Amino acid sequence: MPLPLYLLALAVFAMGTSEFMLAGLLPDIALDLDVTVATAGALTSAFAVGMVVGAPLVAALARDWPRRAALLVFVLVFAAAHVVGAVTTNFPTLFATRVVAALANAGFLAVALTAAATLVAPDRKGRALAVLLSGTTVATVAGVPGGAVLGTWLGWRAAFWAVAALCLPAALGILKGIPAGRAGDGAATGRPALRAELARLARPRLVLAMLLGALVNAATFGSLTFLAPVVTDRAGLGELWISGALVLFGAGSFLGVTVAGRLSDRRPGTVLAAGGPLMLVGWPALAMLADEPVALFVLVFVQGALSFALGGTLITRVLYEAAEAPTMAGSYAMAALNVGAAVGPVVAAATLGTEAGNLGPFWASGVLVAVALLLAFPSRAGRVIA
Repeated sequence: MPLPLYLLALAVFAMGTSEFMLAGLLPDIALDLDVTVATAGALTSAFAVGMVVGAPLVAALARDWPRRAALLVFVLVFAAAHVVGAVTTNFPTLFATRVVAALANAGFLAVALTAAATLVAPDRKGRALAVLLSGTTVATVAGVPGGAVLGTWLGWRAAFWAVAALCLPAALGILKGIPAGRAGDGAATGRPALRAELARLARPRLVLAMLLGALVNAATFGSLTFLAPVVTDRAGLGELWISGALVLFGAGSFLGVTVAGRLSDRRPGTVLAAGGPLMLVGWPALAMLADEPVALFVLVFVQGALSFALGGTLITRVLYEAAEAPTMAGSYAMAALNVGAAVGPVVAAATLGTEAGNLGPFWASGVLVAVALLLAFPSRAGRVIA
C-alpha cells in the first residue's frame, strides 16, 4: 500500500479519537463549563448530526477543489476547531466547534475515501479502505483510552490540544504525499456533473449497499454506546474494566477490518455469508452471557471484529457501486455509516426501559443485524455484495 494511505489514516486516527473520546470527558466538561452532564451530552449529538449532514454537503462543495488542497483544508479546520474548543470558557462556543469539527471530519473522510480508492489499482479498493479505516479502529484501541487518561491527569482541555497536535504531522504528510489532483478521479475532463452523480443514489444496488452498511453500523454503535453499564452492573466489574472492554472491542475491530480488507474486493459475499450469521448470534449471546466476565470480553472482541469486517466490506461495495460518482462516492459511504451511528444508539436507548434493562441494546443489535440479513439474502438484490 502506498505511503499516502497511511498519512490519511493518521488524520483519520486523530478524528476518530476526537469523535469517541468525549464519552470519558463529559463529566469534567459539564463541571468546568457549568452545565449538566445531559446538556454536555449534546456535544456528541452535534458531532453525529454534523457528520451525517456534512458528508454529502461538504463533498459537493469541495468537488471542484484539488484533492490535496481539499484534504489539507479539512484537516487544518478540524485542528483549528479543537484549538478554539480547548481555550473557550463557554458551552455554546464549544458546541459550535463540535459542529465545525464534524463538518470538517465529514468532508475529509468523503474526499479521503475517494482518494484512497484512486491511489491503488481498481481491484484493491477494499484493501485501501481497510488501511484508511484502521485509523478509526486504532483510535478505539489507543486514542480513546489515551484521551481519557490525558483528560484525567491534565483536564479535558489537554485532550483537545492533543487531537489538534496530531493533525499537524497528518497535514504535513498530506502536503508532501498526496497528488494534487481533483477531489474526484483526478481528471477534470469527463468528470460527471453533480446532478448526474446525485442521480446514482437512485440505483437500487447502491441504495441496498448503503442500507445494509447503515444497519450493521447501527447495531455496532447501539451496543457499544451502552457497554459500560453492562461491564459494571451485569458483570460486576470495576470502572477500570470499561476501558479494557473498549480496548478489546477496538482490537477486534482492527483485526476485522484488516482481514476483511483482503477479501472484500474479490470475495465480499464470503465475508457476509460467514460473518453475518455469526454476528447475528453474537449479540444475543452477549446478552445471555454478560454476567460471565470472561465470556463477555471474548464476545466483545469477536463482535468488534465481525462488526468492522462486515461494515468495512459493505462500505467497499458502496464505493464500487458509486464508481460513476467519483467525487460523491465517499460521501455516500460516510452518510451510510453515520446514519447508522446516529440511529443505533437511539434504538438501543429505547430498550433500556424494558424488562431487558441494560441488556436491551444487545437484543436490539441482534434485531438490526437480522433485518440486514433478511434484506441481503432472500432477494436477488443480495448480489450487491457478490
